[in-house]
Amino acid sequence: MDTQLKKGVLEMCVLIKLSEQDMYGYEIMKLIQEFFPEVYDGSIYAILRRIKGEGYAETYMKDIPSGGPSRKYYRITEEGRTCCNAMIKEWERMVMSVAGLIEKRKH
Repeated sequence: MDTQLKKGVLEMCVLIKLSEQDMYGYEIMKLIQEFFPEVYDGSIYAILRRIKGEGYAETYMKDIPSGGPSRKYYRITEEGRTCCNAMIKEWERMVMSVAGLIEKRKH
């Protein structure tokens, strides 16, 4: 898959997961790697830094029950939700367009 396309898809996936619940970086990375095993750890952290910088997510520190060090959690912002919804709509349009082209090719 083209690198730029994959970066956009991964950003959308991260925003989708954050729209469901607040998560810490390692948790997000492991979840994304379940579906995209070829993605490097650094790529996910770069996406997290970018979406935070764009105002789509914010961070906060949270203590963990086992007494270990606090973790940095990411939380989607309203601007992030708006962006995520727009990305999903665009993705759905793109998938429908490609499916239409594939269907035409069969005939």
